[in-house]
Amino acid sequence: MGYVYLKTQAYTGSDLSINTIPLDVSSVGISVSKTIPAFPVPLSGVALGESITAALDLGMATKNISLSGTITDTSITKTIGGTPTTLTFTAHEVAQMIAAGVDSTGFAKNQAFSELVILMPSFVDSNYAARAGINTTDRSTGTLIPLTFGSRGGANSKDNLGVPTPFSTFPDASTDIGLTGFVRSFTCNFEAESFDLTFSLEFEVASIVP
Repeated sequence: MGYVYLKTQAYTGSDLSINTIPLDVSSVGISVSKTIPAFPVPLSGVALGESITAALDLGMATKNISLSGTITDTSITKTIGGTPTTLTFTAHEVAQMIAAGVDSTGFAKNQAFSELVILMPSFVDSNYAARAGINTTDRSTGTLIPLTFGSRGGANSKDNLGVPTPFSTFPDASTDIGLTGFVRSFTCNFEAESFDLTFSLEFEVASIVP
């Protein structure tokens, strides 16, 4: 996948080439773990002939994204002193930059990561209509949008029926907001006689303060 980016806290605007680190990702894993308190009902097997478990859906879940891929020499643009500055970094420098960003806090805006963007092709827009100019037999004609956990439709409509105040909206453009949160872990290996580095990264979706 050539459309994965880590945004720093300094990212503003709509240009994904500025204040981001592009990632060469070969695999993306999506994990959603729902938290539902469940309680076995005493004596239910006696009265009903089978045991019953009562569960209470309180709307809690943990969402994690796992990435694996390769880090190569990369051109990165950061806003330094108010000016976008583009330089080419070795794979080892990029790995060090990511590790330092994971280790930093949100106050270090040029280091810390606050959003993960994974662009994917889409045939259906946020209003449940086919996107213009698509060919459903050709994935390359789909509009690139960021992976999110938002659903199509406004409040109490379409996929959001029964949701009075949706937390996020379904994206319609590559510049829309992706997954906000933090990097839980980053791992890479410096191998002898190797210029490219394999890596794995765990990102947890969350609302971050600051």
